[in-house]
Amino acid sequence: MFNRASGSGNVSIERESATGGFSHMGYRVHGILVAGFFTLFAAFAVRYSYGLLLPDMLVSLAISKTEAGIIYSSYFLTYTLFSPVLGLMVDRYDARKILTLFVAILSTGTCLMAFSTTVVQASLFFALAGIGHSGCWAPVVTVVMRWVSEKRRGLAISIVDLGSAVTIAFWSIMIPLLIAPYGWRAVWVILAVCGYLAAGTNFFLIKSHPQPTGEDNPSPAPLRIPVRAAYSAILRDSRFHLIGFSYLLISFSILIPLAFLTAYTIQELKMSYQSAAALIAVIGIAGSIGKLILGHVSDRVGRIKVMMLCGVLTATGGFGLAYAQTLAGLAIFTILFGVGYGTIWPVYAASARDLFPKEYAGSIVGLWTIFHGLGSVLAPVLAGWTIDSSGTYFWAFMLAVSASVISLLLLFPVSATRTNRVMHSRF
Repeated sequence: MFNRASGSGNVSIERESATGGFSHMGYRVHGILVAGFFTLFAAFAVRYSYGLLLPDMLVSLAISKTEAGIIYSSYFLTYTLFSPVLGLMVDRYDARKILTLFVAILSTGTCLMAFSTTVVQASLFFALAGIGHSGCWAPVVTVVMRWVSEKRRGLAISIVDLGSAVTIAFWSIMIPLLIAPYGWRAVWVILAVCGYLAAGTNFFLIKSHPQPTGEDNPSPAPLRIPVRAAYSAILRDSRFHLIGFSYLLISFSILIPLAFLTAYTIQELKMSYQSAAALIAVIGIAGSIGKLILGHVSDRVGRIKVMMLCGVLTATGGFGLAYAQTLAGLAIFTILFGVGYGTIWPVYAASARDLFPKEYAGSIVGLWTIFHGLGSVLAPVLAGWTIDSSGTYFWAFMLAVSASVISLLLLFPVSATRTNRVMHSRF
């Protein structure tokens, strides 16, 4: 079990008082929320636009579904390898510099995707983009958790994480308008430019730590916990592993529809590209609504209950997508899937500081990202191979449904434990 450093309880009380709401920190906290929003808007635009561009890339590069899955997996492989390092770094170093640098790396890899001509080139370039994305999620949510109190943490992270859902809706509308006259390569360049703009936003708006007594005073030095001590304390807690494996499976489940829904709608259901893109937009819109409503609900009823609800929604949505044959039916189940998808990320992240001491929040989010990354690495390759082998997308969606159900079951033991608010009395 975790041991808190002496005096940390006083720091926690002081910090909670200073950050009791969004308005108490003035323009600085608003700037951080804006920068975080646009960081995730740029990062997830790169991640999820791949599925929208995939039908054209399949033809242009003359690749199979399995090879397309390998390209996508390269992104998540490097993202997985670097995320725990970035989670540890943001607990110790300036988040502004980390976010600026890694969003720029993300954008560079994205730009290079426009020049890929082989599977190997595309995999290497997308792997570089994945390295950049590893410096987006954990640093952003860690900085937000530092600046906002526990009572508003779920809502605050949900507002920032709106960027990851709004970007899906936005680019689902824009890419069909851009890809016909300019081609898929030009779209990658446009996404890269948006990323560079987000990097600049981080440079000017992000600040790592709030001031305990006023904006004019020097920033307090971040608490530096020895790496071995931090990881040892985290890895001894069974809840960390249960949530981590749940995160792995829900990530696996979510990525399959996001990667292959467009191709499935066009190739198997014989619908138009515009209809397929509209379904992705529905995911983004439903996800945005889910983040705001269920993110706020999680502040009141607890993160674990909402995480379990997300498992039900994604499983139901995935099951319906596998069987629906009409656009209306697809839209209904896409909404269910989208609400579950959109809510998952902020509540999983917020649970790190609810269930564990705040000094470990960045490290825990970074380590959980390993689980997320493993699920994301496996999903496109296994789903692509399943589609190539069976000649249908049905079994790929069934894989997604099974993963969501198991993810839900893993959370039952955690739901019986106390939250960090009760745990504070033990430290």
